[in-house]
Amino acid sequence: MSDNTMAAGSAPAAAQPSPTAAASPDTTTFAVILSLSFCHLLNDMMQSLVPALYPILKDSYALTFGQIGFITLAFQCTASMLQPVVGMYTDKKPQPYSLMVGMGFTLVGLLLMSQASSYPVILLAAALIGMGSSVFHPEASRVARMAAGGRYGLAQSLFQVGGNMGSAAGPLLAAFIVVPQGQQSIVWFSAAALVAMIVLFQVGSWYKARRTVSKPVARKAATGPGAGIVSLSRRRVGIAVAILVALLFSKNVYSASLGSYFTFYLIHKFGVDVQDAQLYLFAFLVGIVVGTILGGLVGDKVGRIPVMWFSILGALPFALMLPHANLFWTGVLAVTVAIIMASAFSAILVYAQDLLPGRVGLVAGMFFGVSFGLGGLGAAALGEIADHAGIEAVYKVTPFLLLLGLLTAFLPRQPSLTR
Repeated sequence: MSDNTMAAGSAPAAAQPSPTAAASPDTTTFAVILSLSFCHLLNDMMQSLVPALYPILKDSYALTFGQIGFITLAFQCTASMLQPVVGMYTDKKPQPYSLMVGMGFTLVGLLLMSQASSYPVILLAAALIGMGSSVFHPEASRVARMAAGGRYGLAQSLFQVGGNMGSAAGPLLAAFIVVPQGQQSIVWFSAAALVAMIVLFQVGSWYKARRTVSKPVARKAATGPGAGIVSLSRRRVGIAVAILVALLFSKNVYSASLGSYFTFYLIHKFGVDVQDAQLYLFAFLVGIVVGTILGGLVGDKVGRIPVMWFSILGALPFALMLPHANLFWTGVLAVTVAIIMASAFSAILVYAQDLLPGRVGLVAGMFFGVSFGLGGLGAAALGEIADHAGIEAVYKVTPFLLLLGLLTAFLPRQPSLTR
């Protein structure tokens, strides 16, 4: 059976790649990519339960917005600090079964969160869930690139869409399961972690077998005519990386304002109930899924830098209008902003991987980690702003961060980076 046939089959078939499914390093192995995307869906679905729990936790434990922000900080900073470390370590010493082990941290975190009875335990559970993510993202991104067969943008987009779909599904499941049933119902979602661990064991077996096949090819590529395409000085590479981090900062801090506090904003300004607010959050997260797919398709045709330009600055006018809209148009504008902004991440990640060849794990760990960390820091800061100036002030101030998108003008334009 060919890889394309496997990709067109059922989800369970895609989730069980054979270790011998791809003998050639030049073949795009869709079975592995879709398996990773499926596990990304489960991983991010479980992660998205944390912010979906905020209204319940706030009422149950009388938490302030600042304390809610620190839950996000604990959750995301474990991933932020550990992902680059994981990426650097596995660049040197690949660990085929580390994906399965990382998912085990998420399993323990979910079980602990379902039984947590105090604020410190909630922080610990959130940190463990983030720790699982710190292992999953850099290693899964590496395996997706390994299975891409040269179609790196497509592979990263498919991998990222799984995560976006999981993030969108989490609040919806929370609205119909966690909100009515309470905090302890999170224990049922631990089954998703077990399923992911089984699938990732199969992916690990493919990864282990593929390493043996790809070693001679990697050595040939390192010395062949295509080596050294990116011939930038360390200074220019450093400046480019700093610009990419600034773009992520503007994108993720604004996204944190919607991901962490959108339900509170809707409840405060329009008086909607928690379940309806979760549905609006679900619509916003679906917009992220759509934007990721469109960003991948458009980026393959027009290049990565134009996508970065549009995804940051293009969202600005809609973000500025959002605080002044009624309930219906607030929903429309939030989804529009989500679609535009979500188109950037895969372009930024693949651009960075081309910028730093041979450091796939470090780049994935650094940029996924920076993404989580900046979101966590932004959520904590925005929580303090909401406590002191009101939740509506958050949505009047944060859009101006998107002006950092102007820094895209200073990125290198080499053909090997903009293709």
